[in-house]
Amino acid sequence: MKFDHVIKAMEKAGIPGRDAYDLPTSTKRFPDGAWYRMEVSGVERPQVLEAVVDEAGKRKMPIHRLISVVMGATLLDKAELRDFAQIAANAKMEVILTPGPRSAWDTGRQLVTPEGGLSGLRFRGSDQLRYVIADIMRCIDLGFRGFLVIDEGLLWLLNEMKKNGDIPRDVVFKVSIYAGHASAAGGKLLEILGASTFNPLGDLSLPQLASIRQGCNIPLDLHIYLAESFGGYNRFYEGPEMARLCAPCYFKIEPGPACAAGPGALYKPWTSVDALAFLAREKVKYAQIIHELIQENFPEATMSGIGPADLAIPKP
Repeated sequence: MKFDHVIKAMEKAGIPGRDAYDLPTSTKRFPDGAWYRMEVSGVERPQVLEAVVDEAGKRKMPIHRLISVVMGATLLDKAELRDFAQIAANAKMEVILTPGPRSAWDTGRQLVTPEGGLSGLRFRGSDQLRYVIADIMRCIDLGFRGFLVIDEGLLWLLNEMKKNGDIPRDVVFKVSIYAGHASAAGGKLLEILGASTFNPLGDLSLPQLASIRQGCNIPLDLHIYLAESFGGYNRFYEGPEMARLCAPCYFKIEPGPACAAGPGALYKPWTSVDALAFLAREKVKYAQIIHELIQENFPEATMSGIGPADLAIPKP
């Protein structure tokens, strides 16, 4: 088979036949016309959110989205969740909650073996699906409107439930880096299944990211700073090109020793709130630095202001 034939067949299906080595400027934008927004991960408790809001106010730096309670929303009580929703609503910040329980909580241990882990973070059986959907509905009842999803089967099911009226229409689903998608075909699939936004792998090249943007329309959530456990990427100086190629995109700021697994994992219930609050303030500072670098080198790219209308801001 000649490569040209494969390229034509891929392009007939709407997927770029090659990575975008010509680095085309994206023609897609957020509904408010902006090219990029800022996302802070690891906002695990209301006290950490208060630190983000305070630091963003001091720096006059809009933070648009919070990836929150990655340890599992199950581990916050209703009073904590209500406080969290109210603080975010007052600050006009979108919250993407991470529901539990997940496969790492299960008694089956294939996931924690070196080879078994390659099979991915998938929900195991209908009971696990029921548990995680119950956790999502618990948080919807408290006012949350955004949730992190890892499993494509769960994503499809949640959107079927939206169509059936069992989940409000204004709830959005973001697909995590842990789902492992890294191509335009993966992005297209997630879009078809009902994802509102997705996080490709953090170490993709600019031509690879540009090809993903060419193949799907939903916002890309780009790790511009990622934990040591993933390789410790810092791509601040690629920010202007990432904004140009990948708009509309969120810049994800997630430094640290590890996120949710392995030694030093931050998103655990026993991690100090003070340590998380300190790191949250640092992330807001990094957002300011990234924004400054983009504006100095590609000022055509605009960033959304505080609280654009399409954010999934909690409704407590």
